[in-house]
Amino acid sequence: MPKTSPEVGGMGHSIKRKEDPRFLRGKGNYVDDVQLPGMLHMDIVRSPFAHAKIKSIKTEAALKVPGVLAVITGETLAKYNLHWMPTLMSDTQMVLPVEKVMYQSQEVAAVIATDRYAAADGVEAVEVEYDPLPVLVDPWEAIKPGAQVLRTDKKGKEDNKIFHWEVGDRAATDKVFKDAEVTVKQNIYLPRIHVASIETCGCVADFDKVDGHLTVYMTTQAPHAIRTVFALVAGHVGLSEEKIRIIAPDIGGGFGGKVPVYPGYVIAVAASVVIGKPVKWVEDRMENLQADSFARDYHMTAELAAKKDGTITALRIKTLADHGYADAAANPSKFPAGLFSVCTGSYDVKKAFAEVDGVYTNKPPGGIAYRCSFRVTEAAHAIERITDVLAQELKMDPAEIRMKNFIKKEQFPYKAALGWEYDSGDYHAALQKAMDKIDYAGLRKEQAEKRARGELMGIGICSFTEIVGAGPSKHFDILGIKMFDSCEIRIHPTGKAIARFGTKSQGQGHETTYAQIVAEELGIPAAHIQVEEGDTDTAPYGLGTYASRSTPTAGAAGALAARKIREKAKKIAAHLLEASEDDLVWETGKFSVKGAPGRSKTIQEIAFAAYTNHPQGMEAGLEATSYYDPPNLTFPFGSYIAVVDIDRGTGAVKVRRFVAVDDCGNIINPMIVDGQIHGGLAMGLAPALLEEISYDEDGNITGGSFMDYLLPTAMETPSWETAKTVTPSPHHPFGAKGVGESATVGAPPAIVNAVVDALSHVGVRHVDIPVTPEKVWRLLKEKGLSE
Repeated sequence: MPKTSPEVGGMGHSIKRKEDPRFLRGKGNYVDDVQLPGMLHMDIVRSPFAHAKIKSIKTEAALKVPGVLAVITGETLAKYNLHWMPTLMSDTQMVLPVEKVMYQSQEVAAVIATDRYAAADGVEAVEVEYDPLPVLVDPWEAIKPGAQVLRTDKKGKEDNKIFHWEVGDRAATDKVFKDAEVTVKQNIYLPRIHVASIETCGCVADFDKVDGHLTVYMTTQAPHAIRTVFALVAGHVGLSEEKIRIIAPDIGGGFGGKVPVYPGYVIAVAASVVIGKPVKWVEDRMENLQADSFARDYHMTAELAAKKDGTITALRIKTLADHGYADAAANPSKFPAGLFSVCTGSYDVKKAFAEVDGVYTNKPPGGIAYRCSFRVTEAAHAIERITDVLAQELKMDPAEIRMKNFIKKEQFPYKAALGWEYDSGDYHAALQKAMDKIDYAGLRKEQAEKRARGELMGIGICSFTEIVGAGPSKHFDILGIKMFDSCEIRIHPTGKAIARFGTKSQGQGHETTYAQIVAEELGIPAAHIQVEEGDTDTAPYGLGTYASRSTPTAGAAGALAARKIREKAKKIAAHLLEASEDDLVWETGKFSVKGAPGRSKTIQEIAFAAYTNHPQGMEAGLEATSYYDPPNLTFPFGSYIAVVDIDRGTGAVKVRRFVAVDDCGNIINPMIVDGQIHGGLAMGLAPALLEEISYDEDGNITGGSFMDYLLPTAMETPSWETAKTVTPSPHHPFGAKGVGESATVGAPPAIVNAVVDALSHVGVRHVDIPVTPEKVWRLLKEKGLSE
């Protein structure tokens, strides 16, 4: 019988004392603060096996536990056809299993009780008998001919492939490689990681039997999309969309992990509907790490063709994407591999071809965009690593080869070989600024001196291009819903305003940024603008916050809604001033008559007149709604340089300096941008040096708790040095591009490139992340450099 991990959340944890660390989960969790009359609590039984048939589930003992009211199984949900649900990538996944489990820590049953302690004791009392099945955790084994088929629920399914996706000109690219003067090839693996946000996932489902209305308080980044998914899942039992309200209160971090619909949400809703009382579910930290959606898990083979002088002529990438047992990514429907096709990066590559195969394994559902815009992190890592491999092969400086191949600023808008039209950029200026700030020439001299003394110092560069702001409706949708975003602004009679948006902040500072955008457009002080989001009963329909889309899409919607208001305000001002509209000029906050600046009306005076003295025949009020459908994505970029020192005795890597030069177009609030960059850099350092979730051959998770899933602290985090260049987006209403994920995209390859650079003189060409001390020590020992 396969071994199982002793640390699987939801099993063997009878809770008797409030000091138990599992119940620290409520600290800082805003959903956990929701208290409703008669509220019940839910805890979940989870599988110890990665793959097994369920022979029986015995609930009698659990139902005898004081305080336990009900136990919900897959059989319970199957009566209502709620045991399966769609994922955002149009796949399906179990809510609760009826026949078998597909990954360790999968939900098996749910216990409803009067308090969470009773629910936890009820979980302990549920008896589940399993018949273990063979386990597939290696995606390379899963795609082999004759491999056992995991998704037997899919009629006619004969293999474990989810999709094959390709882009570019294969034949033309292959020809360039055949004729190339130089080619390089490198296998690159980005392992599974987890968002590990401060707050775990949770919800409170409250079904009112009298009016048939469901209210769900939940930690979601996309309230409207979740409401639609709930309606699709449960519409057949009477939960139609107009009777569903999703409220996302303050959220302690999301980073993509709070976009999907998790089984716990659906079970809590089902329990509330059946029982008729509010039901709360908040996962503990181990459940969060072990069972929520994962990021990365991309096995990439990258190749570059080039001339001997370093001119890149072609790129070719083949990737195997491990999605676990279900494709639960939140990618746009037409892009099963996300925006991986931005993998040509910042370089003027004439021919390129990329292909990705998605595969099922016995792991939790994967594919979320962990603080990156739909697989851009993987794409940037591939091109930035293989570019350094080429520089090493040609014995060129990594900065030199980048400068030689950058897209030139006069080439924008630039049509990339894989189809995207980059809006604007000045890559040479960004890298030069980073090199000047860090004294690149001085560092190279220092490195040579240290190397002569046997010391290991490395300098790594990453010059990335992001692709954010999803998205144009011609390209982007989720479950068929176009990825526009929205804003509704209402100006009150006293000149104060409320602005509601279809996004949902998880700490990005939307309240500040959005208020500044509206204030800039209308001249109303930002302090007098109330910003609301996260409530589907009040906010206009929007697709949510992820993929750095808030300012590029919802912020643009705010600006355009404000401009609509300004147009109406102009008509009212003309009426009040007894002047022609053509004779009015706008200054921030007021309209005045040309040539007579003393004759003017402020936006506050106009707002009052909109309710008291507007032109005859005009509708009263001063408000507008905008649904912004961008004409193109935006393409922020940056150049990062990391300096590392390696301890020859332990293999430990210390990031001594890190300079990050970012360009996100026009900046609304510099402090918020800096905060996003600092946080993103820490979350880029983490997978580069520390974070990884892996599985043994039996599917047991390693990294399932903070004892072995390591997060950086202030001790490991260097003092970030930041700078900016500003290249506005030509098509955006106020030239902004987005910045929330750039640092997480750019930091890992910069750090890895620095580590490889420190060891390149002894033939090291590549190291997969995380670059752990053990991994480096083994390399040092192999190369005769260890002490």
